[in-house]
Amino acid sequence: MTPNPTVSGSLRNRLMLTLIGGAAILAILLFFAVRSYAAKVAQQGQDNLLEASVTSILDAAALRDGVLEVDIPYAAFSMLSTPSDDRVFYAIYQDGEFLSGYEDLHLTGGPAQNNWVFRSGEVRGERVRQVSASRTLVGLGRQTEIEVALGQTQDALAETMDQISRNAAYLGLGFFLLTTVLSFWVTSTTIGQLNRLTTSVTRRGPQDLSPFKKPVPREMAPLVSSLNSLMGRLDQSLSQSEDFIAEAAHRVRTPLATVRSYAEATLHRVERKDNREALRAMVRAIDESSRAAGQLLDHAMITFRADHLEREDIDLVGLVQELVQRLTPIAEMKELSLSLTGDPSVPYSGDPILLQNAVRNLVDNALKYAPSDSTVQIEVTAVPNARITVRDSGPGFPPDEIDSLTRRFERGQNATGTIGSGLGLTIAQDVATAHGGTLVLTNQTEGGACVTLSL
Repeated sequence: MTPNPTVSGSLRNRLMLTLIGGAAILAILLFFAVRSYAAKVAQQGQDNLLEASVTSILDAAALRDGVLEVDIPYAAFSMLSTPSDDRVFYAIYQDGEFLSGYEDLHLTGGPAQNNWVFRSGEVRGERVRQVSASRTLVGLGRQTEIEVALGQTQDALAETMDQISRNAAYLGLGFFLLTTVLSFWVTSTTIGQLNRLTTSVTRRGPQDLSPFKKPVPREMAPLVSSLNSLMGRLDQSLSQSEDFIAEAAHRVRTPLATVRSYAEATLHRVERKDNREALRAMVRAIDESSRAAGQLLDHAMITFRADHLEREDIDLVGLVQELVQRLTPIAEMKELSLSLTGDPSVPYSGDPILLQNAVRNLVDNALKYAPSDSTVQIEVTAVPNARITVRDSGPGFPPDEIDSLTRRFERGQNATGTIGSGLGLTIAQDVATAHGGTLVLTNQTEGGACVTLSL
């Protein structure tokens, strides 16, 4: 089983959170920037009105017969009217002495710019915006300085700022939502490249170890290059493994077969009973070793090919019939017969080498346990799905061990004294699994074992 990789979080979520977090910061900065700029513009508008009002008052001042006269124009206050009915305070000073207005509205101190001084303060418990300006009058050889202070409450400005703040908040929220939607799109587009690469890898067959040649983003090029390099090394390693298994099977089986033939030839020439028993034990040990080595190599080959199925369009009936013809002499030596029944033809797309190996192991098991003068029945059918069933008249499977017999090197209690390695059913089950099927072991009601290889 392939272990699951250690997951350290979602790249999509990280990118999403980064983009959305940046959008939130920008939305907040946008809110304060718009609000600050709007407040500055609104304050500048009020200052301009105050400046125009003070200018009209100063323009109305005159010296007549050495006496200062100030006729405050109606427009001086009407231009300061607001929907909130802001209060207006004024004070007129001559040469620093209070003449008229609100005495608690003091002149604005500090340096003046273009003879205009603005500041914010409080008058009679109300927050006001105040401006001060002066003008020098000359008449009848006399010079005097008139100073005017004008203040206005900021209720209308506060309402305007509230409206601006709401609009700025809506603007910031809209910017944030739009950026969030764009973040989802950007994230999906970016991660989509990885998803397409993942899909391309997933859809590949086990034998497809060719390099990826489709264009990928520059940032993914090192990953694809490393993956191509890995697949190249894996392809080379698998080829070497397949060659090694084939070579090992040949080199192991051939010497064992040679030794067995020599032992049998020697057995026929030896007359002493103890020597003949020793040679029979040797032949039996060689048979066990040969079968175990062969099945170990078969299992290794099947394990390798299971991940690299070489599917072909075959006829299961023809494949099993060819196997029956090869095994018939062995069955006859044991005074057994093989019977092939079922459908006349069962087309299937699978790995013929693996399927033949699996059926051979099932038939070998049946031949080992079937009593003399009995028939091993092999049935190949296509309904409801392609399946091969092997039945014998032997002792059957131990009921309490039937679920564990497909494990490697597991043999039933009734296998004592019978040559075997405990890999035959394992090989058959691995072949069934590689073809998406199952291997089912049952006992017949009339006695004997029944093994069904479903594909």
